[in-house]
This record gives sequence, structure tokens and C-alpha cells, in this order.
Amino acid sequence: MLTAAAILTDGLVYAAYLFIVAIGLTLIFGVMKILNVTHGSFYAFGAYGAATAVGLYANGDWPPVLGFLTMIALAMAIGLVMGLILERGLLRLVYGKDEVVIVLVTYATFLILEDVIVLIWGPQSYAAYQPMVAAGSVQIGELILSNYDILLVAIAIFLAVLAYWSLKYTRYGRLLTTVIYDRETAAAFGINVTLVYTVTFVIGAMLGALGGAVMAPKIAVTLGIGVEVIVLAFAVVAIGGMGSIEGALIGALIVGVCRAAAVHLVPQLELFVIYGVMALVLVVRPYGLFVRAQPRKI
Repeated sequence: MLTAAAILTDGLVYAAYLFIVAIGLTLIFGVMKILNVTHGSFYAFGAYGAATAVGLYANGDWPPVLGFLTMIALAMAIGLVMGLILERGLLRLVYGKDEVVIVLVTYATFLILEDVIVLIWGPQSYAAYQPMVAAGSVQIGELILSNYDILLVAIAIFLAVLAYWSLKYTRYGRLLTTVIYDRETAAAFGINVTLVYTVTFVIGAMLGALGGAVMAPKIAVTLGIGVEVIVLAFAVVAIGGMGSIEGALIGALIVGVCRAAAVHLVPQLELFVIYGVMALVLVVRPYGLFVRAQPRKI
């Protein structure tokens, strides 16, 4: 029972991390049909921005809550600026091109941004553990849970509920759904598709940076973290279905619990299990578990 409880809790925490990162990626793909490799850069810049904010917090006499909020705010501000620059300055020039061309453009941008990280922060690693230590822990039975991990799960739940409510019950959500379903018809009815694209990409960038910010206290912020996370995010959205918010949530839960089970029961399969699950799902559902119905144009 203790092992099962540990697998469940570890799986939920890892799933929360994956969902926070993947939701921005699947949102951008759902609206813009862009497989955005630079999402890994948003994550990395968010993590480095958070580490910078934690350094200011550690050197000052700030209350822990203020330090955490500063970390989140700085990372999301970085995502906002990067999203605007990349969408308006680069991606709008390749709209309508072949999807492979757009993927190559985002991949090239990702490689450039890796060097930008070195220029700004240098090649050394950063530790930003202070918020996690300040949060403390709680004991439930024989399990000791980090309060920071509980907060991570709460953030993921909040984002899932917010995304569902926004898409279903807000004006922008309805506009977004219309553009997702048929962008040509949406433009014909007077919807500013260009503005929808820009807002969507910026929101996705901010969510990617948020994922890096909340994970910074749990990892070593170092070069290459964007590469690892973009591969994991692609696996999650491929399992759930590209462009599906609920698919990203279910995909993250499946990957999180399966990985936690492998870590506790068969550690040597930890790296294999994520891609093994993805392969099994795609054999049965080639477009993912919750792929959106595609309109047939006549």
C-alpha cells in the first residue's frame, strides 16, 4: 500500500509538471497548426528567469510568498516578451508555408535561443531550491510530501479548470474555438484571425515559461533543459491528441503514473516507459486519444 501511494503521489506531481508545460504547446498547435519547437526555449528561459528571481530573493530579506510570486511574474514576463517578438517578428512571415518548413524555422530559432541563454547567463548551472525548502513538507501516514509539490499539483488543476472555463464560457474562447474549427470561415465572418494567432502564441509562450519557473526549484537550471522538456511535451500531446487540452491532461496523467511506477518498481525502464506508452497508444489511436474532429471541406 505504501508503494502504491508513493507511485500515485509521485505520478501526480510529475503529471502536473508535464501538463503545465504541454498545455501551452497543445494550445498553439490547436489554433495555429504549428509544431512549436521553441516551446522548449520558453521553458528554459522561464527556468533561468526564475533562478535569477530566486537569487534576488535569497540575497534579500523577502518573505517566501513574495519571492515565489516574483519568480512567477518574472518568468511569465519573459514569456510575454519572447512570444510577441517571435510571433510578430518571425512566425507571421511563414504562415501558409508547408508545416515542415515551419517546424524547421522553430527548430532553428530554438538552437539560436540556446546560444542566447549562454550569452545572458553563461554556461554554468544555477540552483534555485530556496522556494521548495521554504515551503516545507507535510507527513500523511508514512508518506512525507513536499508542500511545494502539492502547490505544483494545485497550479496544474487551476490551469486545467481555467482553460476549460475560458474555452467554453468566454468570448475569446468561443472565437478561439471558431478559428480552430475553420479559420477561413472565421475570417470571412470578421474575426481578426491574426490577432487570435498573436494572443494564442503569447499565452502559449507564457505557459511554457511558467512551466520552467515552477520547476526551477526542483531541478538544476542548466543548458539543455529545453531539449529534454520539449521531447516530453511532444510525447504527452501525441498521446492525448495534438491540439486537445483534455488530451494533454489525460496524457500527462498516463505518462506521470507510468513513469512513477517504473521508477519504483523497475528503475531501469524509466527512460523507456514514456515512449513505450506513446507507441502503444499511437498503434491503437494514431492521432491520439482525444484528437479533435476535423471538418471535411467540400
